[in-house]
Amino acid sequence: MSSAKDVTDATFADEVLNSKDTIMVDFWAEWCGPCRAVSPILDQIASEHSDKIKIVKLNVDDNPQMAMKYQITSIPAMKVFRGGEVVKTVIGAKPKPAIEADLAEFLV
Repeated sequence: MSSAKDVTDATFADEVLNSKDTIMVDFWAEWCGPCRAVSPILDQIASEHSDKIKIVKLNVDDNPQMAMKYQITSIPAMKVFRGGEVVKTVIGAKPKPAIEADLAEFLV
């Protein structure tokens, strides 16, 4: 089980858009193999960099409104939010060093 907090269509605004933190939303689904592969990597990054970035998960099957709003057409898709705005998008499962490289500007 992931240590990342689950967000929903109903809690998205409070948890992500209204947060002053840098937050990465992992858009995923239960049936998605690459999503399951990347989940433990995101958990590691979240615990190693908890002072710099917060990682939450949104199940696209259970929460279609946010998936549609952010035009999620391929999963896993990870979007980094700052001040309620998307500042970075990472698509697809990647090894930890590649994801950390994608997030380097937020992890310093």
